[in-house]
Amino acid sequence: MATLGAGNHTYQMGGENWGTLPEGWSLVEAAGVAVDSNDLVYVFTRGEHPVIVFDSEGNCVRSWGEDEKFVHPHGIAAAPDDSIICVDDGLHSVRVYTPEGRLRMTLGEEGKPSPVMSGDPFNRPTHAVVDPNDGAIYVADGYANARVHKYDHDGRYLFSWGESGTDPGQFNIVHNIAVDKEGWVYIGDRENHRVQVFSSSGVFEAQWINMARPAGVVIDWRGGQNIYLAEFWSAIATNAEGARLGPRVSILDRSGNTLVRLGEEPPGGAAGRFYAPHGIAVDSKGDIYVAEVSSSEYGAKQDPPVKGLRTMRKLTKRT
Repeated sequence: MATLGAGNHTYQMGGENWGTLPEGWSLVEAAGVAVDSNDLVYVFTRGEHPVIVFDSEGNCVRSWGEDEKFVHPHGIAAAPDDSIICVDDGLHSVRVYTPEGRLRMTLGEEGKPSPVMSGDPFNRPTHAVVDPNDGAIYVADGYANARVHKYDHDGRYLFSWGESGTDPGQFNIVHNIAVDKEGWVYIGDRENHRVQVFSSSGVFEAQWINMARPAGVVIDWRGGQNIYLAEFWSAIATNAEGARLGPRVSILDRSGNTLVRLGEEPPGGAAGRFYAPHGIAVDSKGDIYVAEVSSSEYGAKQDPPVKGLRTMRKLTKRT
């Protein structure tokens, strides 16, 4: 185990591959993670068992999605009513399920993407989240679009905002999205190395910079509404020995002040290090769950990951 952080934000972190799977099972790729109101942990994988559900101790409770024909699972989130929202960027769609895996709603025409960078829903969406205030659904349409789309709780399209670029209100990979209890919308604008904050009507309010490619964003609704970020590595081969460039987890308050950064070393599998945090979730105790892909596209010069290795990690908050 490794100790990360300080003060009220101190965590114990083990090595890779948190959670116990049935014999013969594999995550293959842990693309995303979500935690519901009962502290059940939903891991969205690219293997034969797309959604694997664990308790907070890492015991496998159930799985579902085996018959759903997912193409490329990407983002997952738990709504306040414990609905589970799965985003498949290969299907260009958003699906809403019950906690047991019964399909309730689909957004988008599966397998039929909108034109690249057209601004229309969807072309390789990355993540979706439900507003805890009114049940509205926000979709990050990130890989081949530069838009955020808003739907009402019944799945009726309302409006969209955003365009490609680096200025405020523009995006360079809308990768993850979160909404707080006051309705503010937080966007992980990954390749612009920032988080942007918008009103519920899509009006730009603020940007927080000095990020290491924020890939995952989640709000701790049940706690102090801090913002948790999963950040990719931001180095390249020539400065691969550098520190404090990610991959890491950062915790910020709602004003954008950094409370703590967890992880200072280059990519690696040992306790206290990450490969490439891609999704993030927080439970009622303040424990953090991180879904990782094997590495960022730059690769790792130090302690390189095995090709194809994907991990889950848990950071347990010390009291």
